[in-house]
Amino acid sequence: MARGIPRSRAALRPGTSKTTGAAKSAKGAKPADGTKKSERRAKPKPGGKPGRGTKSGRGTKPQPTAEAGRAPRSALGPLRFLARLLAMLCAFALMVAFAVVLAKLTLQPSPASEALTHTNLHPGRSLRAYLDQPELRDAVRQIGGNLLLGVPFGILVPVVAPRTRGVLRVLLLTATVMLLVEFAQGALVTGRAFDIDDVILNTTGALIGYLLLGRRLSRTVHAREPGS
Repeated sequence: MARGIPRSRAALRPGTSKTTGAAKSAKGAKPADGTKKSERRAKPKPGGKPGRGTKSGRGTKPQPTAEAGRAPRSALGPLRFLARLLAMLCAFALMVAFAVVLAKLTLQPSPASEALTHTNLHPGRSLRAYLDQPELRDAVRQIGGNLLLGVPFGILVPVVAPRTRGVLRVLLLTATVMLLVEFAQGALVTGRAFDIDDVILNTTGALIGYLLLGRRLSRTVHAREPGS
């Protein structure tokens, strides 16, 4: 009796089909479109975040560079420097002119009033003498003239020398200069004498000039650029 042809195990097992072997071979086969596994993993899922290997350029706005913001400032730099230099030169010229006027008013000899001038080291004595004059015009001329003589210091000094900006520095500088002028009057000039009240009035005038105009003018000329 002839032996029969042996059947495969898959055929002997119930419930199995012949397509199982084809399915296994399909799992190990590469995709037909030639795409790689890494490209499949890189594709973002709908509603999810993009993968690590991908760079999403969509939705990003170009950030302004630093050079774009610096261009206008660099263009205005030379203009600001020239304006500041011109203002300082004008203030210096006015300062020289004021020094000439101050020298003529305070250091010019006056032989006719030699017998009337006396050295005053007591604050307030000359002020009382000015106010006791019969005519108010003479008192205003004496007091107002000494006040006006110190106003240019408070306006021009902070512009010419920005380090002197400040109430105390302006007052100290004005008082020092006026003390030197008064000492020169009393020691060298005929018909002139040292008067402490003149120093007080000159310093007060410098304070008025600084508070009214000198402080604002100095801040405008020597304004610092943002970011410097």
